[in-house]
Amino acid sequence: MITPAGRNAFREFLRTEFSEENMLFWMACEELKQESNKSVIEEKARLIYEDYISILSPKEVSLDSRVREVINRNMLEPSQHTFDDAQLQIYTLMHRDSYPRFMNSAIYKDLLQSLSEKSINA
Repeated sequence: MITPAGRNAFREFLRTEFSEENMLFWMACEELKQESNKSVIEEKARLIYEDYISILSPKEVSLDSRVREVINRNMLEPSQHTFDDAQLQIYTLMHRDSYPRFMNSAIYKDLLQSLSEKSINA
């Protein structure tokens, strides 16, 4: 999750598992945290809600009811931290569920191979 190449490889893997929305949501939350303009924060929070939290969204992430209630309260006055609980829950889900499978995938092995070749050629 630290490097762009690692995130891209993990995202590619999640796409094969039909759970790419988890990574997209996590990245959108990271982007929101960097914002300082109140009107931009409100707009980004609304888009994140519509794209990943709304039960009407095809990219809805799986969150428990407690976290959904927190988000609904936070959306009354959105901030950079509106989705922190949800982001942690999705990160934990990816870490425990998807990431171990990713570590055994061909996508991950290809990434390691390419990084190994780059370091040898450097």
